[in-house]
Amino acid sequence: MLSFEKKTALITGASYGIGEAFAKALAERGANLILVARSGDRLKKLASELTKQFKVDAQVVVADLSDPKAPQKVFLAATKKGRSVDILINNAGFGTRGRFYTLPADKEHSEIMVNVAALVSLTHLFLPGMVRRRAGIIINVASGAAFQPLPFMAVYGATKAFVLSFSEALWAEHRREGIRVLALCPGETETNFEKAMGNTQGIFGRRRSVESVVQTAFRALERGKSCAVDGAMNYLLANSIRLAPRSVVVNMTARIMEPKRPRKK
Repeated sequence: MLSFEKKTALITGASYGIGEAFAKALAERGANLILVARSGDRLKKLASELTKQFKVDAQVVVADLSDPKAPQKVFLAATKKGRSVDILINNAGFGTRGRFYTLPADKEHSEIMVNVAALVSLTHLFLPGMVRRRAGIIINVASGAAFQPLPFMAVYGATKAFVLSFSEALWAEHRREGIRVLALCPGETETNFEKAMGNTQGIFGRRRSVESVVQTAFRALERGKSCAVDGAMNYLLANSIRLAPRSVVVNMTARIMEPKRPRKK
């Protein structure tokens, strides 16, 4: 059984949803926390609650990960006074929905910076210490969207495909060095993801709780897996896609994902 007692976990996107659920679950298991997000007030409230409830140390780093300088800022704040990070959870991310050419270019760029560039930079900064200690955990939150192209969420799907491929490659590189790397692939989850995206239609699939996603991650880490899809139906969907021609998959996905037009009265 993995022990998280007295370990230090850094979680990005920790103020809501899956990131917040990871913070609570790790604090319950005795881990100290470094919580990263843009929402300073909410982070401080969460840190205070977890410190009081579980008697752990919870620090806050306010950072906008769309800023190229943010990962270095986070790294310096996390490692001051010789502190090391044992668990890195790259959870921060967001999506956009619509026809690609109609979406603001700066928003698409920010999406790539948060979902991909910041994740890569933070991993590059914290991984060397784990290699030296021959111990560490990296969880990169990908998505069920990682397994096929995602029309009308083209950039989001592409970023999550990158996260999946990147994570599995690092798992293979470091699995014999005491380092566990996991691509966590949730499906529809009870978060504010769709609200933040400005989508009220939903996508597809039954929503699962953030707690179930976190438990899926812990079980996968225990088994040394490189990838974990949360939920039996999501797992079947992710694997069944491999059996069909890619042109069929992407056309079928386009029909599901195309924004519905308002009905004429």
